[in-house]
Amino acid sequence: MTSSLRNPIDTEDQRAVERRALELFEHPRIVGAVKEIREYWLKSVPRSADMLSCFDRAFEEVMFASIVWSLNQDPLYPKVVTITRLPHQMGGKRVPGTRWGIDNPDSVYRVIPISGAEKYVIRGRIPENRVTENYFTLWDPKMGTVDVLDGKTIVMNPDRTFEIEVDSDPKGNRKNHVRSAPHAHEFYIRDVVMDWKTEMINDLSIERLGGKPSRPPFTPQEELDRAVEYMWKWAKETDRWEAQTAGKPDNSFAFTIDRDSDGALRNQIYIMGRFKLPSNDNTPDQALVIDVDLGGADYFIAPITNVWGTTNDIHHRNGSMNRAQSVANADGTLTFVLSPKDPGVWNWIDPCDMKEGTLTLRWAEFKGGKPGPSLRATGKVVALAEVRSHVPAGTRFVTAAERKAQLAERAASYDWRIAEN
Repeated sequence: MTSSLRNPIDTEDQRAVERRALELFEHPRIVGAVKEIREYWLKSVPRSADMLSCFDRAFEEVMFASIVWSLNQDPLYPKVVTITRLPHQMGGKRVPGTRWGIDNPDSVYRVIPISGAEKYVIRGRIPENRVTENYFTLWDPKMGTVDVLDGKTIVMNPDRTFEIEVDSDPKGNRKNHVRSAPHAHEFYIRDVVMDWKTEMINDLSIERLGGKPSRPPFTPQEELDRAVEYMWKWAKETDRWEAQTAGKPDNSFAFTIDRDSDGALRNQIYIMGRFKLPSNDNTPDQALVIDVDLGGADYFIAPITNVWGTTNDIHHRNGSMNRAQSVANADGTLTFVLSPKDPGVWNWIDPCDMKEGTLTLRWAEFKGGKPGPSLRATGKVVALAEVRSHVPAGTRFVTAAERKAQLAERAASYDWRIAEN
């Protein structure tokens, strides 16, 4: 199991950025900004009791995430930094989580700042058990796509190492190249781990070419300015993303996200919908049965997020389920049951004690490169006691002991991502 292996996330650059973020998190200016943003965000849009119940945890993560990301924005001194993590320990000190932006629990998201006027080389190593999906997306400042390199096309050396050249010149006869542009701003690198038990992400590092930088690194004042800017931006962007489902029916999946903007990935299909189960004490316990047709996709995940843009408990509870973690129906489709109480089915998506939230379903890695016409997701609210009559024949049901084992395996397979080397 991967949990016993070295953690490619826990690098010296990662530790340096997280240590500096912890320092800034205690700075009076940041403390003041946190207070202002907290007051703003709690009032910006009406929130339900369920959503308010997870605010403190989510708010800390979004604020800390914005600081971590802001600290790796200098294209003359670039680092490879993972920007979406669970809370973890570093040298005996607690480091807050950094989930934000409707994160995918399967993804290890890493960023590298660049300038279109500079040249770089990204170096790495691909493990034997490589991830299901890996893309090096070059963004402009508004998260629009400048260029994309599919990690599966990387030409590697016999020892599985590789180099990717990054510049504004044509590729020519170079093996691995990403073409930059004047408006290029940042790499957003997704290593998507579908089989948590066996797959491992790439090792990565970055070097700017061309000699000594033309100026020193950003000053502490510039770091503070950018951190506050990102803190406000993260809160307001989250509201904007969540507003995309406003006015659309609950418990249905009909809104498809534009894949060429807002940070979405061109090679994925994203269908977003809000779920809401009855909360009246006089109403029997309800469940949402979700039927999914893969449409030829090798990859699929159903993750739950709250209105603050973070996933819930994805480590010790089934706050998300992907294709590898699920049991398929006889015809290859997938059926999930979303309910606050355990419905006794293997494919249980656990909303972590909440009766509402957001599902951003993702399909990717299509056979033939394009989704088939059968791709779809439908939702149906049913009484929890009647779930068995609303799921396909052959659905895998579980005992309490089997559920405990499922969750223990899930946690163990995730552990390496927050382990210290």
